This record gives sequence, structure tokens and C-alpha cells, in this order.
Amino acid sequence: MDERSCADQYSHFRHQLIVGAGQRKTEFTVTTVHALVVYTPTPHIYWLHGFAGCGKSAVSLKTADILEASGRLLASYFFFRNAGERSTMKRFAATLATQMASAFPATAPFIDVALSANPGILNDCVSLTRQLERLVYKPFQSAVNKVATKGPFIIVIDGLDECEDKRGAEEFIDHMLDFYEEYPDIPLRIFLAGRVEQHIRERLETDVVRLGNLDSHSARKDIERFLEASFQIAAKRDRVIRAYVRARGSWPTQLDMDKLIEHINGSFVLASTMFKYIVQPATQEDPTTPMDRLPLTLEMNGLDGLYVQALARSQHLTHFREIISTIALLEDHSRVSG
Repeated sequence: MDERSCADQYSHFRHQLIVGAGQRKTEFTVTTVHALVVYTPTPHIYWLHGFAGCGKSAVSLKTADILEASGRLLASYFFFRNAGERSTMKRFAATLATQMASAFPATAPFIDVALSANPGILNDCVSLTRQLERLVYKPFQSAVNKVATKGPFIIVIDGLDECEDKRGAEEFIDHMLDFYEEYPDIPLRIFLAGRVEQHIRERLETDVVRLGNLDSHSARKDIERFLEASFQIAAKRDRVIRAYVRARGSWPTQLDMDKLIEHINGSFVLASTMFKYIVQPATQEDPTTPMDRLPLTLEMNGLDGLYVQALARSQHLTHFREIISTIALLEDHSRVSG
């Protein structure tokens, strides 16, 4: 089999594996949506948490798609670290209000009234609590009191842990909990997804929040299949691996695979990145082989360790230091100006 055929086979397998994993996530998502919308009038808040790379955002996206198709999605917001306003609460209330007006038109007149009565409501000096109260919660309450609705609406919020405005995230959670305590019968549910951060966990681990742990839906078997097939294809493409296998037998050994899978701990992102690091071609600056690099990955602290290795291998490239310095300066500037 030539190199291109191997590459095509690898790409096809990886696509099929991801689709299969996605289908299993979808099954969990459908269960989640039913729990939120059909079976449980309370609690109003569902918090799906899990470690980085376990599929929270994929579940959030699919949840939003299912709810939109059924006419129950009121709004959605996906936070993303180091992405300008998407990593802060600056446009959060305005975005939810805009989407709500489109998804549930009966709220639009009440949002317009709030904007006319409070022309400076979107200014940075106005608290998030006031913005959410005037632009989201109150208009929604007024609309459902005027228009009959069949079942609750849902707001999907993903990556709350990636919001760099921790105080804003805390304010949002506190106000949300207070709102539901005051209005327990309102037909509005909130689906939250994100990693477990202290400032989030200490507020959401309460009896009024339903918790969902995506870590319990193990991807170990999928990752094992992915790595086994990927290493088989790599062996066909890499003469160094082929020579090693002819001389010493199968590689990686079952013990190597077990250690690697255990170290990956269910993260597809980490599995894919580690595999690429292990099988990358040797260079003059780094002549190590895949057999040398596999045990090194077991000593790395997740993605951070891999990135350190990748940057170390790239230092010889033209303008490397200038590029990294520029990125660092831009990052520093964005934090100061933000």
C-alpha cells in the first residue's frame, strides 16, 4: 500500500471513529434533553461537566441543534478562552436577548421597551445582573404571561469555565439561582456545560441544579481502537517502525498501549495529539524515533508537556523566536487593553 493510500485509510478510519463516538454522545444528549424538557419540571438548571477534551462542547452543540429543531431553543452562548468578547461577559446579555427575540418573537416588544427606558443599559458600567434582568428575564416573563407556550424554553451555555471574567461568571450564577428561587414556575431551563472550576462548582453543587458528569461516559474503548489502527497504519508508512517490528516484534506492545491509554485518561484530544507527536518524522535537531518518543509521552503532563516538546523541536526554524515573541506580546497587550 502506498503512502497516499495509507493516509487516506487513516483519515477515513479517524472520521468513522469520530462519527461513531459522536453518535454515542448524541444518545447521551437526547437523554439529557428529555430529562430537561419532558421529564423534570425541576430543577431548572442542568450542569454538564467533565475534563478537557471529553466532548462537552459537542454535546452542547448537538443539544442546541435538537432544541432548535423542536422550537425550544431560546438562545445559546459558547464561551471561548482568549477570543476577545467571547471570553468575557461583555456581550453576554445582549446576545441572549437578540437570539431570544428571534426565537420567541413575543419577547421583542418587551426588549424594545427595556432598551427605550434604559438607553445606557448595554454600557460597561451597568451590572450584568441588571442587564440580564431587564433584557432577558423580565421580557421572557412578560411574554409567557401574554402568550401560551407548550413546555419550557432552553438556554444553552457552553464553556462557562472559559469565561475569563470570573466575577462576571459568579454574578451570572448567583443571579440565576436567585431568579429561579423567586420564580420557580417559570418555563425556562438553562443547560450549562464546562469544566469543574472552584468558583463554578461551589455555586452549582446544590440541590436546585441537576448534575451530569460526562467523565462517567468513558471513551476508553474508542481511544483504544483509534490508537491501534493508527499505529498499524503508521507502521506501513514509516520504514523505521517497519524495521523495528521486523527485528523485535510488534510495536507498541500491549503493555505500552495499556500505559498510554491509562495516561490519556479518556481525552480524544490528548490521544490524537500524543499519537502525532510519537510518529512525527525525526529531524537533524531531534533524531529520536517513535520508539524513543512513546515512553517520553508517559512522563508528560498532558497537553502542556506536549506543547513544550513541540516548541523545543521548532527552535531551529527561521524567525522562530521573533514569531513566539510577537505572539507573547500580542497576548500581553490584549490582557492589558481588555
